[in-house]
Amino acid sequence: MTGGDVRVLLVEDVDDNRYLARCLLESAGHVVEEALNGADALERAHDAQPDVILLDMSLPIVDGWEVLRRLQADPSLSSIPVVALTAHAMAGDKERILEAGARGYIPKPLSVPNFVQQVLACTVPPSP
Repeated sequence: MTGGDVRVLLVEDVDDNRYLARCLLESAGHVVEEALNGADALERAHDAQPDVILLDMSLPIVDGWEVLRRLQADPSLSSIPVVALTAHAMAGDKERILEAGARGYIPKPLSVPNFVQQVLACTVPPSP
């Protein structure tokens, strides 16, 4: 997937973070759908079947850890790459998130120059 053919489900409850991520992705030509909480994310993932899910790990209603677990357990969603978009940046957090099933990890605050490239890198299937 390259160019503007990437459909992104952006799951973020903080308005400023969501706005920045959306602007960066849309300015690169990608299509962005938003969810504000984990329950909404699960519903929208089913409806939209995005190419990638950007998932905040600290969400209201259903947290990102549970969303990730449910996505992995659902055969219709488990192949969608999930990229953790998170302020969980302490030692070991990245490893825990990747072990839980996320394909990528992008810490907040976002690195504006590298953000879109980081997202796209996670849409490429891992090598066997």
